[in-house]
Amino acid sequence: MMAPDVGSDILTVSQLNQAVARMLERNFGLTWIAGEISNFTRAASGHWYFTLKDANAQVRAVMFRGRSQYVDFNPREGDKIEVRTTVGLYAPRGDFQLNVEAMRKAGVGNLYEAFLRLKATLAAEGLFDPVRKRALPAFARTIGIVTSPQAAALRDVITAFRRRAPHVQLILYPTLVQGDGAAERITQAIDTASRRAECDLLLVCRGGGSLEDLWSFNDEKVARAIAGCSMPVISGVGHETDFTIADFVADLRAPTPTAAAELAATPTRDWLASIAQHAQDLSDALRRQFDDHTQKLDWYANRLQSPAVAIRQQRLRIETLQLRLRHATQSPLTSTRFGLEQLHRRLQHALPDTDARRTQLQAKSLQLANLFGTQFTAGRHRHSALQAQLELLAPQRTLERGYAILQDGDGKVLHDTGELAPPQQLIITLAKGSARVGIDAVQPLTGAGATSAGEARKR
Repeated sequence: MMAPDVGSDILTVSQLNQAVARMLERNFGLTWIAGEISNFTRAASGHWYFTLKDANAQVRAVMFRGRSQYVDFNPREGDKIEVRTTVGLYAPRGDFQLNVEAMRKAGVGNLYEAFLRLKATLAAEGLFDPVRKRALPAFARTIGIVTSPQAAALRDVITAFRRRAPHVQLILYPTLVQGDGAAERITQAIDTASRRAECDLLLVCRGGGSLEDLWSFNDEKVARAIAGCSMPVISGVGHETDFTIADFVADLRAPTPTAAAELAATPTRDWLASIAQHAQDLSDALRRQFDDHTQKLDWYANRLQSPAVAIRQQRLRIETLQLRLRHATQSPLTSTRFGLEQLHRRLQHALPDTDARRTQLQAKSLQLANLFGTQFTAGRHRHSALQAQLELLAPQRTLERGYAILQDGDGKVLHDTGELAPPQQLIITLAKGSARVGIDAVQPLTGAGATSAGEARKR
């Protein structure tokens, strides 16, 4: 700011301080500044006032209540911190001061960046995927605890189990939870519990602390041990505002160790109440079923009748059916008989006088019989005459009178000497038997009407 020239307006102190404040705000944006807390004061309004210093300088700082409530630790005198702040001037007093927007312990920035990198790596591998999260056992009888034997968290967990679920057996897998080598010891304890498989559920827990105090639970080996554990794992590390890699990998995150114990086992009274409710439900169901069966039995009893009554009713029904059957059969029969009698009377009136016709038929039958007898006798006489003529003309009778039948070798009957060709074998059939003869010569007929004088010699 340029000094005013002689004769120009003279600034007041307020105007000067306000001008300087505006200049600082314009030239300095949000900036991270490291230093040590000194003269720390909490006002009744909730604002924090302190001095931030290093070895060579110091500056006043203020953090208003709206911002201080988000700080995850309690600042103390001498703490090394890093603040994100704007640079300003408190005009009423002319004090140069820092208006703090955020605060963290010194070195936390590097640890937080390492936390974010590991978180992104494991998330990309799927270790945080809800699909791989296992459901907690409904009734855990044995629960393992991975923590320090001297930790207050262990006492809180044991107290919670004794109060809520004294029936649960607890197995401690002791380990360091802070400091050098703690991550390796935690990993070994988780691997031991997984290998022994003597628990239904495993709790990995410790009390609250700074990011550095909880850093062992941000170790990659611890995260992979939790992911590979053979049983479901509940992570109860720090306070409700604390988040570690172990929380994201575990099957369930609890805000505190005590909350982890409460999530791990259902209280005995709840189990007893649930059992009592189930017993009551079962009793009610049995009672309803009994009532239903009783009602059904009454219904069946109302439908059930005495055998004697049933037989009497069936006998009455059979008698009724018999009457109906008798009526149904006799009525058509009577009607049919009556109709038949009427038809018979009508037929008797319509029939002609058959006696005269019968006499005529008998006379005709007698005449026919006589005529048939006469014709039969005449036919028999004619048959006898024809049979006698046939007997006279039979070839056998001709042969018996001295005639013979001459046949060639093929059985052909010969009638003419022209059919003979010596030497030729012939067959002669006589009245009794036949003979085979040979022909030496044939003499033809010499005159018309001359008898055959062919001479044939037997050889």
